[in-house]
Amino acid sequence: MKIEILVDEAVRDLTISVVCGRLTPEIERVLATLRMMDRQLTVKKDGEIHMLDIEQILYLESVDRKCFIYTDSDVYESDFKLYELEQQLEEYGFFRVSKSFLIHLQRISSLKADINRRIRITMTNGEQIMASRQYAEQLKKRLGVI
Repeated sequence: MKIEILVDEAVRDLTISVVCGRLTPEIERVLATLRMMDRQLTVKKDGEIHMLDIEQILYLESVDRKCFIYTDSDVYESDFKLYELEQQLEEYGFFRVSKSFLIHLQRISSLKADINRRIRITMTNGEQIMASRQYAEQLKKRLGVI
């Protein structure tokens, strides 16, 4: 792989060009990472690729080695693993609450203590997600409730 950077003070908008022999999964990952800088996530639904604004995301769930992204009205799929999305989305207010869930902290409606030191999280769309006790204390600290 060859990376070329051209600096021109006359240029007003950043332009990134990718020149390749064919579009590989690795190149698609690089492009998806670049889109994260624009606060968008590349997702799939019904065989189509969509650009989803990060602000629309309520939570992400990993099921059977697949990662699903939930919004108020739709469910999408991502080619990224949950831990990869966690690394990319952490700076945008996302937090892991269990082995299989990553939530958007700004989309929390309420929290309720549950048995065994777990926390029941109600999202703004009414969905409820359980924070495991492994992540419960960190969640409370992150939200400033302890």
